[in-house]
Amino acid sequence: MLLEAFARYAHFVLILTMSCAIVGEHLLIAPQLPRRQLQRLFVLDGLYGLSALGIVGVGLWLWLGIGKPAAFYSSNPIFHLKLGLFALLGLLSAGPTIFFFRERKGEADDTVTVPARILWLIRAELLLLLLIPLCAALMAQGIGLK
Repeated sequence: MLLEAFARYAHFVLILTMSCAIVGEHLLIAPQLPRRQLQRLFVLDGLYGLSALGIVGVGLWLWLGIGKPAAFYSSNPIFHLKLGLFALLGLLSAGPTIFFFRERKGEADDTVTVPARILWLIRAELLLLLLIPLCAALMAQGIGLK
């Protein structure tokens, strides 16, 4: 029981870390950036990715290993919606990640033009990040269970 509490705590802290990272990306991004700023975004995006991997790992452990029976989650369509939204979040994050990776090298004072689609992808990620906890809250109330 204590192990489950720590796992849920880790899951929650990782979610907060990922949320802070994507909000930080949104605050730091601009149409024109000095490469130095883009390198910071690359590091922040790495934190975002690592926290997302941690969320998946701990989430799978909670689903299949400890806590409620796996059937509690597996039979709930809201849970599947939540998983789908998280997978979509991961797919959307690939665009900014690839851009930050490709553009991070070079002179620190160079100016890099950020395509508008990168900003819109980050905004879409923020929207999904608002919907996923709604799914969790609905699940906690038993909505979606048969």
